Amino acid sequence: MKRVIALCLALLLLGLLAGCADKPAAPTGTEPAGTPGSTAAPDTTAAPEAPAPAEELAVPVPAGVVPAADNNRVFYEIFVGSFSDSDGDGIGDLRGVINRMDYLNDGDPQSGKSLGIEGIWLSPIFPSNSYHKYDANDYYSVDPAFGTLEDLKELAALCRARNVKLILDLAINHTSRMHPWFNSFVQAHRSGAKDDPYYNFYSFYTKGESAPAGRSFAALSGTEDYYECNFDGGMPELNYDCEEVRQAVLEVAKFWLDQGVDGFRFDAAKYLYYGDNNASVGFWVWYLDQLRAYKPDLYAVGEVWDGDGVTQLYYPAMNCFDFSTSQAEGLIASTAQQGNANHYTAYVQDYLEKVKSQREDANIVPFIANHDTDRAAGFLPLHNGSAQMAANLLILGPGSPFLYYGEELGMRGSRGGANTDANRRLAMVWGDGDTVADPKGSTYPADVRADATAAQQLGQEGSLYNYYKKVILLRQANPEIAMGSYAALQLADTKAGGFISEWNGSRVLVLHNPSGSAVTLDLAALGLAEFTQLSGFVGLGEVKLEGSTVSLDAQSSAVLRVG
Repeated sequence: MKRVIALCLALLLLGLLAGCADKPAAPTGTEPAGTPGSTAAPDTTAAPEAPAPAEELAVPVPAGVVPAADNNRVFYEIFVGSFSDSDGDGIGDLRGVINRMDYLNDGDPQSGKSLGIEGIWLSPIFPSNSYHKYDANDYYSVDPAFGTLEDLKELAALCRARNVKLILDLAINHTSRMHPWFNSFVQAHRSGAKDDPYYNFYSFYTKGESAPAGRSFAALSGTEDYYECNFDGGMPELNYDCEEVRQAVLEVAKFWLDQGVDGFRFDAAKYLYYGDNNASVGFWVWYLDQLRAYKPDLYAVGEVWDGDGVTQLYYPAMNCFDFSTSQAEGLIASTAQQGNANHYTAYVQDYLEKVKSQREDANIVPFIANHDTDRAAGFLPLHNGSAQMAANLLILGPGSPFLYYGEELGMRGSRGGANTDANRRLAMVWGDGDTVADPKGSTYPADVRADATAAQQLGQEGSLYNYYKKVILLRQANPEIAMGSYAALQLADTKAGGFISEWNGSRVLVLHNPSGSAVTLDLAALGLAEFTQLSGFVGLGEVKLEGSTVSLDAQSSAVLRVG
């Protein structure tokens, strides 16, 4: 399908902006489950009005913008307790997300007024004693600090009406010690009731047996048994050799699908069988087969924090986050900072070929930062175009790219000397009176976490927020980028690079120039003379197409179509 797009998205950036539980590369631990967290029901009778929307700039919408039709969507991760507070208690909640939907997606692809995200990932919403809630006390309800099950249903319905996928973070490697399953497990062991269905619900070994190597265990008081707890003593690990456990977590997922959610992000996916990827993969293949039989269009993504060789082992079951693209040393950041785009596109092509050989509908899921990493603005400055080029590389590519809340505003946050992930999960900088507060334990200075709030950036043509909006619109106006095949270019003697994507008989050429100077390419000499129409461009400067010659200013990207 061809779409003629006359509008070029040229940006003049004003320079107003500078520059899971805790799980590093190995499971050194989620923050302790005992971290205080509110469990009191909000006083809805005194709930304040939703914040009045700031005056928002409607950016030009290119011709051909269409709603996403499948799972190759731009997602937005929300750390619920830090996003938006609807009832004045300082804790973000589901009603706060509902109130901010117009900011995320106003339901009108032609308005140019919202960020235009196509999917939302909510951090865990289940009752828990911790602020992060990766240690569930109950998988069948919403933590009172976040609202109610009815709030979740309302949000799901609103997302569905606006063609936005809604996925929940489901941490089923472990529960909290407060979970009824664990209480039943403890009682069965203390009474020696080996026939009790909960006796084998969690992984354990008994005094006198050899403890499995490389794994962490804690004594189960009143017994001679030790339960597995690789992340924290307050997070006992479920036993996936137990059929009752498999059925229990299957029913949990089905319950939430019945409430209207579209799928899940699966936390700590490689740790179900600690150190045994083959066994963990086997479970996920079975589990996802069951869920897709229940909901064929299920969206599923796994957290397998490891090198590509391990991550790709899980692709027979589901797509996984691509950690090679993330963080300061990742491929997106290194390419955006005057790296070689040819190296990046070659990597993406190789990645896609490998995962699609395992599952036909497999795809890449790139990201720059999330709740477990330092924020992108700390290593991708705006003044030299690194942040903008990173956005181009992330979004103008295949698969399902993920943004972390506030990334579109240039929010900063890092563990720092305090060594706490709370500093990566700070309150969203709305700037309009929202009462959401930082999570307990955070120490990151408020005066350096952002150079401009959402309220300030909404009406600024050159703001990072509006830049992200334009990049997402350019992707949506050229669905071949998300939906089509991927053939990387290999351009000699230049850091500029790109790829060709074909879908439904239509072809686009995407070019990136992450270098510090302008680049001119002779498309005819490169065998690309068929791309005669400039669909749009984004970056620090301009892109011009004259005959078969295309020139890209530094830190700029372009989409060309067959004329």
